[in-house]
Amino acid sequence: MRTFPETLALFNHALAALPLDRQPAGLYAPVKYVLSLGGKRIRPVLMLMAYDLYRDDAHRILPAALGLEMYHNYTLLHDDVMDKADMRRGKPTVHKVWNENTAILSGDAMLVLAYQLIGQAAPEHLKDVLDLFTETALEIGEGQQYDMDFESRMDVSEAEYIEMIRLKTSVLLACALKMGALQAGAPAADADLLYRFGENLGLAFQLQDDLLDVYGDPKTFGKNIGGDILEGKKTFMLINALRLATPAQRAELERWLATPVAAGATPAGAAAASSAAEKIAAVTGLYNQIGIRQLAEAKIEEYFAAAFACLDAVALPADRKQPLHSFALSLFGRQS
Repeated sequence: MRTFPETLALFNHALAALPLDRQPAGLYAPVKYVLSLGGKRIRPVLMLMAYDLYRDDAHRILPAALGLEMYHNYTLLHDDVMDKADMRRGKPTVHKVWNENTAILSGDAMLVLAYQLIGQAAPEHLKDVLDLFTETALEIGEGQQYDMDFESRMDVSEAEYIEMIRLKTSVLLACALKMGALQAGAPAADADLLYRFGENLGLAFQLQDDLLDVYGDPKTFGKNIGGDILEGKKTFMLINALRLATPAQRAELERWLATPVAAGATPAGAAAASSAAEKIAAVTGLYNQIGIRQLAEAKIEEYFAAAFACLDAVALPADRKQPLHSFALSLFGRQS
């Protein structure tokens, strides 16, 4: 079975050779641009590695792997428009290089291209693969809507948040693994276990991202610390801080959440503005008092353990699963 670097090289070679020469050029230039920005290619690699568990001819499913990466980047392109984000992977976003209308239309083209590529799966597996992908695409949209709904709520529960990140993030990792297994003709029980492996891995990964946004090292995290606090995002951290705080701590937390960050004049009647650093430090201090870091770390470990229990249960020799096991560990910066 291929290692992660070997699998990534196989995929990147196929991606570089992907023909995107249809007209008009103005529709497809942003597609090429988005795909050229790089990324870890986690989802297609997971698909190929899951396939490799059972067969040694992963080149046969490269179109489906390309389709899944095309779909993932389509969601990022539209997310950037919705979030009015200026940068993606250190480069200007499509709607900044071109404009919002172009970004929306090119994103739509990417979704169609994703289906076209995934539709090249072997006929005997095509229906199962398309059914899984279509359900996953719907779920991701549902997760995005929940995330938007949560912006205006202060009563979001932990269970609601976990379901939102499962839909928005985890199901695509799970889909990648199961799509690989399905195309390899894996036993149904194994395909389901690999799905659950990806689902739990995705939950652990997103919760770790929440944790690192508060407690991570900016040099290794890849973005500034405290962004979720400044945006008032309903993360696992904030939801549980509000739930577990004493009345005095909750009042202080809500006061800081309502405090704008200094940027020009403060509207009449609004709370006095603070610096970004002051707000992040104050909220982080409350998290420390309440014990949020330890709670988050325990939850991450719970999902992490559940993920690897599923992989361990796949009915294959341990050495066959080792490359996939090692790759999953590497996503969390772990050795074992």
